[in-house]
Amino acid sequence: MVSSVVVRAPSSTANLGPGFDVFGLALDAFYDEIRLEKSDHGIKIQSSDTIPLVPEKNSAGLVVKEMTKKFKIKSGVVLKIKKGVPAGFGMGSSAASAAAAAVAFDALFELNIDSNTLVKFAGIGERASAGSIHYDNVAASTLGGFVIVRTDPFNVIKIEPPKELVLCIAIPNLDIPMKKTQISRSVLPNEIKLSDSIRNLSNAAAIVAGFMKKDVEMIGTSIKDIIVEPARQHLIPGFSQVKKNALYAGALGVTISGAGPSIIAFTSKSSNPKKICSAMEKGFMSAKVKCNTIICRPSNGAIVV
Repeated sequence: MVSSVVVRAPSSTANLGPGFDVFGLALDAFYDEIRLEKSDHGIKIQSSDTIPLVPEKNSAGLVVKEMTKKFKIKSGVVLKIKKGVPAGFGMGSSAASAAAAAVAFDALFELNIDSNTLVKFAGIGERASAGSIHYDNVAASTLGGFVIVRTDPFNVIKIEPPKELVLCIAIPNLDIPMKKTQISRSVLPNEIKLSDSIRNLSNAAAIVAGFMKKDVEMIGTSIKDIIVEPARQHLIPGFSQVKKNALYAGALGVTISGAGPSIIAFTSKSSNPKKICSAMEKGFMSAKVKCNTIICRPSNGAIVV
């Protein structure tokens, strides 16, 4: 009988430009690690990181609470959380914890939950940080690779990314406001032009085709969003210069990573990712903002270690 389980779940990027709340991509950049242990009673969270230790306010704790109730688990659970994904930078920090918790709970109590249901449970954790349930980041962190989330009927489609795909991420040194996700959603337009919807839809369809054909250039050149990105870019100092610099340095496509403020560039391993990172750093410096850059690949999903 298993008494404890350790799971690592990766960071992720969501939207990929035109795929708002639908596309996600797991990133081999940062990881959260969660140890779940059976206990006598209740749900307890332990961590040396600055995170809420009340289950209802913690994305992993909320997942465990809901799963305990759903599966009528009598045992108590202790969650030991190690944060590796930086919080509030558009890298799926809360999603990584939620995904790790769902996978760990499934393994600890030997439930053999199917992948769609695992993602649904992980999505519940987003209520703790984002204020609402959305599945793009948690689906990527749970399953790995590139994911498409369909909500009616609920279905997560996973596609293995091309091996040549490389991501350059610029993470600016900015103070992150409380309730950042809600702020970044509040600036979105309530109405959009049909012509803009058509353009975004065509690019989103081409991104899916690019992943299926393993065509990095098709993916990168389709990372174009004329609805969400223009509404949010004023929240990121230097955004337009960072994007312009990255494209000039050889990036195929550039967009906001999730709700930002990190900016992600899509390229191939045959290009010069270090040059792209340097160009992005200079773009942020034009707005007197320092940033850290990271070069990474797509990642596998949450795994028991």
